[in-house]
Parts: sequence; structure tokens; C-alpha cells
Amino acid sequence: MLIDVRTLPHGSCRSVIFRAIADLPGDANLVVAAPHDPAPLREYLAIAHPDEFGWDYLEEGPDVWRVRISRVAA
Repeated sequence: MLIDVRTLPHGSCRSVIFRAIADLPGDANLVVAAPHDPAPLREYLAIAHPDEFGWDYLEEGPDVWRVRISRVAA
């Protein structure tokens, strides 16, 4: 699944991403594309869901940042 936050209405990004993360099956990945480093999202996941999600940078700017988020097997 890909979420390109650059195409979402202002103010809806977090709710869309959080909903997709909550619904992410164990065998699926979520790719988030953003116009900046989504490091605050990584920090949120580390605090709210410690050790539940993996995080891999696929592209690191300068125009687009892409990260793959995956559920870590329990």
C-alpha cells in the first residue's frame, strides 16, 4: 500500500496514516511518500507501538522521502 501525503488534503495526513498503520496486516508493508523526512512519524511509532513496526528509508529527498513501514513479527 502506498500513501502519498503530498496528494492528501491539508490536515488529513496523520489520520490517514495512523488508520493505515492500525489496519496493516502482518504480511503487508506501507510505503509513505512525503515532501520531507517523516521522522516524527517514526518517533510516534517508537513511543506508541514500541517494537511493533520496522522502518526502512527507500528514498531520502531532497524532493521526496519514501519510507517502508512493516509490522514486526511477534
